[in-house]
Formats: sequence, C-alpha cells, structure tokens
Amino acid sequence: MATLLIVLLVLGVAVAWLEARHRLRPASPLQLSANDWHVEPQEQGGLKVTGSFSIHNPHQRMEVMVPEFDVKPVLIGQCDLTSMKVSTSIRPQHPDEEARDDGYWAAYIVKGRKTTTVKVAISIADTEGTAVLESVDTLWADVHWVNYGPFGRLQRRQGVVFPLRRPSIPTRDQAKIRPGDQCEVLPIRTHLLGPLDDTVDVLRTYAGHLVQPGDVLTIGETPVAVMQGRYQHPSMVDPSWLSRLLCRAFHPTSSLATACGLQTLMDQVGPTRVLLAWVLGLAMKLVGSPGGFYRLAGEQARLIDDITGTTPPYDQTIVLGPQEPQALCEAAAAALGVDVAIVDVNDLGRVKVLASSRGCDHALLHRALKPNPAGNANERTPLVLVRPA
Repeated sequence: MATLLIVLLVLGVAVAWLEARHRLRPASPLQLSANDWHVEPQEQGGLKVTGSFSIHNPHQRMEVMVPEFDVKPVLIGQCDLTSMKVSTSIRPQHPDEEARDDGYWAAYIVKGRKTTTVKVAISIADTEGTAVLESVDTLWADVHWVNYGPFGRLQRRQGVVFPLRRPSIPTRDQAKIRPGDQCEVLPIRTHLLGPLDDTVDVLRTYAGHLVQPGDVLTIGETPVAVMQGRYQHPSMVDPSWLSRLLCRAFHPTSSLATACGLQTLMDQVGPTRVLLAWVLGLAMKLVGSPGGFYRLAGEQARLIDDITGTTPPYDQTIVLGPQEPQALCEAAAAALGVDVAIVDVNDLGRVKVLASSRGCDHALLHRALKPNPAGNANERTPLVLVRPA
C-alpha cells in the first residue's frame, strides 16, 4: 500500500511539474489584427494596397515593448512574377507619440489594456508595363515583429491574405453542375480566403443565388479555420522536449509527426492529456485497436494540418480545426435557407462531416463528396453545392 501511495505521489508531482512548465512558458499577451484594407488602382496598371494593423495588449498590468515591426509582402499569382516591383511604407499611429518622418520604427511600449495602430501602404507595379491584376490575384502580408518584456524577447511572425481580384460568380445558367451518385455536385470557386472574410458572408456571396430547397452547401474545415485566424507560422511554436520525443512514434505522413505539429496540439489540450493519450493509444494499438490516441486526445488531434497540408500561402503554416463548427452551420443555414455542413475530404475517398445543420442528410454528403469534387490541389473551390438527384 505504501509503495502504491509513493508511486501515485510521484506521478502526481510529475504531472503537476509538466503542466506548470507548460503553462509558465514565456508568452506575450500582445494581439495583432488587420483592419480596413483597400485596393486602389494606380497609373500604368499598378496597385496600391492600404490598411492598418492593430496591436492590443489585454493584460491589466504588463507593459510590452515592440522594438521591431516589419511587413514583407508576398505576391501570389498563376505566372512568373519576377517583373513585379513592390514597395512598402509603415507608419505608426500611436495614441501618445508622434510618428517619425524618416520611416524609422522607434521602439514603442504598449501599456496594459491599451491599443496602438500601424498604417501600412504597399505599392505594386510591373516594370514591363503589364497591368498587375493580369498576373497577381493575392497579396500575403507577412508581418515580422518583436515583443520584448518580462517573458524575454520573442520573434513573432503572422501573415494575412488580401485578395486583389476575385473570380467571377456564375449565374444559375452558367453553373456547371456535375452528375454524382444519386445526386449532383457543383464545386464553387472563391478568392483565397483569410481572416478578413466572414464564413456566412462568403457562403452567401458565392452560393446564395445558386441554392434551392433540398440542397446542402458544404465548406472545407480548413477554409473555415483560416477565416477564424486559427493558423500560425511554425516559428511561433516552441516545441518542448516531450513533443520532440513523442512525435517520433507517429506515421511520417501524420501532422503530429513533427515536434511543432504535436506541440500545437499540446498547446490546445495540454501536455498531460497528450501524454496519457499517447501511452494508452500505444497500449490499445498493441492489442489490435488502432486510432486510440486520436479518440483520447480530442477532435483537434485529427484536424490539425501541419505545413504542406493546405493551399499556399497557408502551406507554410500550421492550421488548427475550426471553432464552434456546429453553431456556425446553424447560423449559415438560417441565413441561406438550406442545410450547411463543414467537411473534411481527401483524395482517398475519406469523408468526415465535422458539423452540420440539424436534419442534414449525411448519407447524401458521403455519396456526393467521396470522389472529392473540390480537389486537393490549388483549385480554390472550398465550397461544394450538393443537390439530391
């Protein structure tokens, strides 16, 4: 009995130490968000993209310094972009400090429960005189900034997508509906989605005029997650010794087979749950019951996409699963008047309905989506309209 108590005590101390070490890791409270971005045409086919980033400190007392702030624009298109010339100007709009005229970023202190703003202007021109919009469709603003405070010095990196042009929206007569298994399907092309988009608005804009009673409108779980801002660059993840050790046991194609991928899951559900799921999942696998880890570690274990797992530029980020998918489906269904589902589909015929509005026909979705009509490459068709035959 005494031995058992000692073992339990040691395990309790180990778990407490593991959780304390995880929760007390260096972290900055600063939050970055993009606001009010616009695209303006310029002379000779050029473009000017303007907007702002807000830096908010929700902490009551902690003061955090921002000694560096830079925006590195990346252009995305369908052809060679080497002739494009890009220039960026950054001007702070601090509430208590004048901006410098020479463009130098002076280190700034963001006090507790305060917010500051950074104005950004990005000019794009083609040195060969071609209109920019003929070659470029999306701008990825990659923000590199430093947070400095009681937690140390943290190098942070966050990117935001800005569509420069959007695909034409087909009318009902132009929509090319494909025949399926006792159904019809219509993949719907959109612009490259990001945090500046709202899921319900996207569904309404691209599919609201196409749906009819009995239809089911689906959207991929990854596009929903990126619209919710649930992605991060791996440089923002600090893998622990535990994630570096445990990730080696996963299949090489798993998004949890890297230290950063598994650490992302630990940051969501805690290291203790991941460790217990790993140990018990391994034991279940040895007795012929695979998949135990994913069942025990929670839904996010299946939904995390590591780098290369989705379309550019998100292929360089780790994407989580969406938040509150059920509530989102209900809200979208009420707005559009048809059933809505968030799905995870791949080229291997795997169809997972993550969430759906009440009464949605899941059997219909599995038949319709098994051939993966949305595609797994760079089709940019995150919406699929499913219509019973």
